[in-house]
Amino acid sequence: MSTVGYVGADVPVELITAAGLRPLRLAGKPDQDSALGDRYLGRGVDPVARSVLTRILTGDYGPLEAIVVSRDCEASLRLFYALRELHRVEPELRLPPVRLVDVLHLPHHTTTRYVHAKIAQLREWLGRWRPIGDDDLAAAITAHDTLRRALGRLAALRRENRLSGTRFLEVVAATTTLPVADATALVEGVPAGSREADGVRLFLTGSSHDHPAVYETLERNGFLVVGEDHDWGELLFARTCAAPTELALAERYQHNGPAAPRASIRQRAAHTAAAARTCGAEVLFSYARVHDDAPPWDFPEQRAATGLPAVLAERQPYGELTPEALAALVPVGAAA
Repeated sequence: MSTVGYVGADVPVELITAAGLRPLRLAGKPDQDSALGDRYLGRGVDPVARSVLTRILTGDYGPLEAIVVSRDCEASLRLFYALRELHRVEPELRLPPVRLVDVLHLPHHTTTRYVHAKIAQLREWLGRWRPIGDDDLAAAITAHDTLRRALGRLAALRRENRLSGTRFLEVVAATTTLPVADATALVEGVPAGSREADGVRLFLTGSSHDHPAVYETLERNGFLVVGEDHDWGELLFARTCAAPTELALAERYQHNGPAAPRASIRQRAAHTAAAARTCGAEVLFSYARVHDDAPPWDFPEQRAATGLPAVLAERQPYGELTPEALAALVPVGAAA
């Protein structure tokens, strides 16, 4: 099965599956030198995007038939422009074709029409590999919704302290690398064991995490990550489609979120407060990666809305939690 790489949770992966292709979410690698990506993007861009570009250029993901990039944040958009320009000026790199998909998240019928049109265009573009019939699309939507429901059950195990936050994130990330049926089988095969995780119940907000290193650091230091509001965690699968149709698919992606780069401060605060209550969080921790400027703007209202002891860690290295940030958080956890 040929593979299509994609960047961002706004990419409608159902269309890739419906075209008979394997969707592979392109994650960065924090411990890998990103000098090659830095050369084209500069060091002022989110290090995740620079790492992803480096891995594309070095062939780290294996053969890719195509790359689909969502406009979920400024760094993703910069990555798309870099890939498009490399096609023009360095054809000898033999990069796969690249496509941008622009999903807006405003709650308007005009937005639905716009997103529907963009999804229809992506459907037509992917049809060069295999035309996507309505039955193909319906089957793909049903399969991905089955996976999302299975991940929802996995999140419930974590809330019951039967799964650590680190293990949860590892499983979720693994599902983005597999064909959807295999991903569902992986999730359903996770044992629903007895209580295996403990610690101060922490809700993680701020930047996204495509690697478990920060979760591991938190859980080694007396915390249990019981919830998060980034799109490698519960935001990835919380919403399903209302029907197995192209319009319902557009509505699903339009209303998914709210993610820090594209939602209002009020939306983020309300969502964070509700999610933190659901998982019984005792502490709110906002992790803001270097060159990710949105989370610090959200933090004051999130702290007020949750009413929890809260810590903001700004300008954190990709895949790391600085000793200073941990030193600020640990006393708050002890007090909770």
